[in-house]
Amino acid sequence: MSTDAIVLLKEDHKAVKALFRDFQKKGTTPAAKAGLVEQIIELLTIHTYIENECMYPRVRELLPDLEDDILESYEEHHVADVLVLELANLTPEDERFEAKTTVLIESVSHHIEEEEQEWFPKVREGLTRTQLQEIGAQLRELKQTAPRRPSEPSALRKALDALKA
Repeated sequence: MSTDAIVLLKEDHKAVKALFRDFQKKGTTPAAKAGLVEQIIELLTIHTYIENECMYPRVRELLPDLEDDILESYEEHHVADVLVLELANLTPEDERFEAKTTVLIESVSHHIEEEEQEWFPKVREGLTRTQLQEIGAQLRELKQTAPRRPSEPSALRKALDALKA
């Protein structure tokens, strides 16, 4: 199993995009949508946490030329964290449930596309295979203790604190 950081993050992206597609399928019941949103919330909470805690700081340190990209990614994560936090308190019966989930899907899909098409290639070019594997191992380890729900203050708080640093 690969520990390459970019491979691991792309695996997360693939899993999240599959949930997005399932949510958007016609005929998906409200109960099924609620379950999908719970899974989306968990995956995004973990994913943004490990990127904010490990990937972005390490790349920022090793590739300072990517500072602007990283700061934009922190902001995109902040938007996703806010939407996830709000969505965690809604049910399919709430009139904003579908709309908020759609906005989250659009925002995160845009972020994923930017990372995979623009940012990851720069990171792969700038870091060695060994560095990417070391970061990947750290990401995998951090996933084990990452928050699963946005109500755990660390995910949103740490993202905000990272922006202040």
